[in-house]
Amino acid sequence: MEPSPVARHHERLLIVDFGSQVTQLIARRLRELQVYCEIHPFNQVTPDFLAEFAPKAVILSGGPASVIDEGSPRPPEEVFALGVPVLGICYGQQVMMQMLGGEVLRGDGTAEFGRAWVTPAERLDLLEGWFGENREQVWMSHGDHVAKLAPGFRVFATSPGAPFAVTADPERHFYAVQFHPEVHHTPKGPTLYRNFVRAAGFSGDWTMGAYREEAVQKIRAQVGDAKVICALSGGVDSSVAAALIHEAVGDQLTCVFVDHGLLRLNEAEEVVGMFRDHMNLSVIHAQEQELFLGELEGVSDPETKRKIIGRLFIDVFQKYADQIEGAAFLAQGTLYPDVIESVSFSGGPSVTIKSHHNVGGLPEKMGLKLVEPLRELFKDEVRALGRELGLPDHFIGRHPFPGPGLAIRCPGEITRDKLDILRKADAVYIDQIRKHGLYDEIWQAFAAILPVRTVGVMGDGRTYDYACALRAVTSVDGMTADYYPFSHDFLSETATRIINEVRGINRVTYDITSKPPGTIEYE
Repeated sequence: MEPSPVARHHERLLIVDFGSQVTQLIARRLRELQVYCEIHPFNQVTPDFLAEFAPKAVILSGGPASVIDEGSPRPPEEVFALGVPVLGICYGQQVMMQMLGGEVLRGDGTAEFGRAWVTPAERLDLLEGWFGENREQVWMSHGDHVAKLAPGFRVFATSPGAPFAVTADPERHFYAVQFHPEVHHTPKGPTLYRNFVRAAGFSGDWTMGAYREEAVQKIRAQVGDAKVICALSGGVDSSVAAALIHEAVGDQLTCVFVDHGLLRLNEAEEVVGMFRDHMNLSVIHAQEQELFLGELEGVSDPETKRKIIGRLFIDVFQKYADQIEGAAFLAQGTLYPDVIESVSFSGGPSVTIKSHHNVGGLPEKMGLKLVEPLRELFKDEVRALGRELGLPDHFIGRHPFPGPGLAIRCPGEITRDKLDILRKADAVYIDQIRKHGLYDEIWQAFAAILPVRTVGVMGDGRTYDYACALRAVTSVDGMTADYYPFSHDFLSETATRIINEVRGINRVTYDITSKPPGTIEYE
């Protein structure tokens, strides 16, 4: 794996990955400090790679292996001869000690998992701003422990289970910590990273303004005078990609917005209107509601629904793309986490990059080359770039919306009547969240129409209508989630509005299931 071309324009930090579940969080913490960094698996960090990448600093990540075991992962020895600051984290600390002349042992009652407290032993610039009450909370996750320090290293902080919780060789700017400063449970972890990049002399040259200019030049060089097509879903990623490519090549870009009849209230008009009328993009509004809803008629199995929608998306997109003469490139909103996940840590076959439901398999099928202008960015950076490009805040800050749309918020058979009811209920619910100023506190919120009808009383009459469930979750990345703790007053007010304003619903419930065991969506 080669360094990204973007790296050449910035001061850069290299993260050597040993397989930790939270390595991506290290990169996010650094990007927040306006430091450009890339994650590369240890087995692809060769001496030649190091010479080409020329990092200003190196971080060795955590990982599940034991440095004591034969064949355990190692960085090249040249990492320690670069003359730049190096920070080892957890496994990174242990591999550092082992390679530089220290000793690591297994067990002996020094394993630590979860929250721990470290206390200072000696002052260290890396820990400036720590130990306000002579101790600091950190997150530990280790079985092995350092038993003997490498020559030149001293102890700067300890914990009950880790007598070498923070060690360093200040002369060589080598630092090693047994805990994970990148996770939320080490509250002052960002301060530690800020101190590290300051010690390495980073100026903080990674900004969205600079990235925008570089990306525009790169797109122009790649595309030339060819045509580009983009599947515009209305989500943040495809929207920002489309806006950036349009800035680079103007009317060489055509977007195809496939309207499958499973969108939220007024969504198609808002998306098409913004891009066509306000940003002057060429947008094909593919109104294929009858095709999708016709094929979904009578289908209740969730996986079958998804497969039908995915297949039709590809067919419909290709139909419209074939009408664009000279199209040579397909734009995708691939993000950096997708790129990282496509590289196998073990050196075996790479896992497949997660592709968007509406373009999966299309590049090969259509003979198109890919344009992926967001592949160096995390989600929060994509939003920042969207603001740079002039997309409105209310649009780029929208909650995630699934590709299959309302189909997976309508368990059981999908009917036009149920979709209309669901759209209206969802609109009332989101309106309530916005009115109460809660929208930005929530990762995702939506209504689902349940495949059950219940008896109710409205006025003096009996009703037999649908029940709806409201869902709202907080999350960092969507991998785990917890329900949002609305007040009873909010829920009561919202339920009353839905029942009064949406004909066809006579019962409202609030889903308090976390993920796991539940998923965020219903199907």
